[in-house]
Amino acid sequence: MAFESLTDRLTAIIKKVRGQSYLTEENMADMLKEIRTALLEADVNFKVVKEFVNSVKEKAIGEKVLTKVSPGQMIVKIVHDEIVELLGADQCGLNFAPQGRPTVIMLCGLQGTGKTTTAGKLARLLKRKMAKKVLLVAGDVYRPAAIDQLNTISKQVGVDFFSLGDKVNPVEISKQAVKKAAAEKYDVVIIDTAGRLQIDEKLMDELVNIQSEVKPDEVLLLVDAMSGQEAVNVAKAFNDKLKLTGMIMSKLDGDSRGGAALSIKHLTGVPIKYIGVGEKLEDLEVFHPDRMADRILGMGDVVSLVEKVSEEIDEKEAKKTVNKMMSGNFTLNDMLSQLEQVKKFANSKFLKLIPGMSQYANQLDTEKMEKRIKVMKAIIDSMTLEEREHPEILKNSRKMRIASGSGTSNQEINQVLKQFEMMKQQMKDLPNMMKSGKMQSMMNNLNNLKK
Repeated sequence: MAFESLTDRLTAIIKKVRGQSYLTEENMADMLKEIRTALLEADVNFKVVKEFVNSVKEKAIGEKVLTKVSPGQMIVKIVHDEIVELLGADQCGLNFAPQGRPTVIMLCGLQGTGKTTTAGKLARLLKRKMAKKVLLVAGDVYRPAAIDQLNTISKQVGVDFFSLGDKVNPVEISKQAVKKAAAEKYDVVIIDTAGRLQIDEKLMDELVNIQSEVKPDEVLLLVDAMSGQEAVNVAKAFNDKLKLTGMIMSKLDGDSRGGAALSIKHLTGVPIKYIGVGEKLEDLEVFHPDRMADRILGMGDVVSLVEKVSEEIDEKEAKKTVNKMMSGNFTLNDMLSQLEQVKKFANSKFLKLIPGMSQYANQLDTEKMEKRIKVMKAIIDSMTLEEREHPEILKNSRKMRIASGSGTSNQEINQVLKQFEMMKQQMKDLPNMMKSGKMQSMMNNLNNLKK
């Protein structure tokens, strides 16, 4: 995940500061030097780093950190606020058109950044979270299979699709799409424009002509976080011609160091509005600078966590399981149901959102966890209803039958039964486990699924 190294470095620096009774000119200079190095290593633009460090220093002295305030708390607040400022403290959402006409979004960018998939991700988000009627428009008539790809994606996310084929000029396609959207009362039109392997005049002229004809409410540029500072140069070039209203930064779940995200708003003036955090169509998030600053400083992101869990979890099933646990009627079927729920969000992306848990995020191996749950399901499916309800009756002869039916061994069956007893006990102890000092124990139990 982007920012991972930076998060580790900044967390260590802040931890060191918290160990100081007071900040002196000397140890503050050391801290700022370490912050400067951490930002540069994260590929943040050197001009941005210089201004950031100077601003932190100025505000630290201005707040009288040296003599009056708890050094750790104040430095965390100042660094947090400065990161928010870098990312775009005045962040705003999409610019929707006045009621009565569709909002037109023109999505542009270089080829290879995942633009067509991102058009589908954005359509899905607007439909599911904002109940918008969306029309996806195939404006890329050059790349082979681009039209078919967008058509397939539109079906997957459940929105309508518009195309005039690959023989019609993209400007005309865009005009006809907006006309159709107005006549048929669509809320949003997303035009997937053609990308190029590099910025060229032909690409820019076509985009300028589309913009001139349809007058989009949003001109969003997709940039690749993996391209580092080159993303800043791309944003500047597009903004010079199109006057961008916002950016979507893709691949923030990858190995990028995150420097582009911390530099791009400051250097271009164009805000990041969405971020791509995976390859699936649901992996697009609204960008919140304050939440991202929390994540970068290892403070978690509780608001995003709640939003994600509420999307993923089956609330009725969860309540049913909790009630069974409280009544003492928890069975192997209930355990399997609970594990299927956990599998949806027991991954590093969710774990990083929990305050204090980012350090454990990489301990989870979700692929092994999924294989383990698959084996457990095969074992439980091979049991009779009575055995699932009363696992205490499982003696050796029954285990041999289950092992044969599930293609497993007695040892694996014993592991499932042990996991079952652990889960029952864990749910009894849950209130105590949420107290200080028990998080590592919870991580250890989660990791038992990998064995």
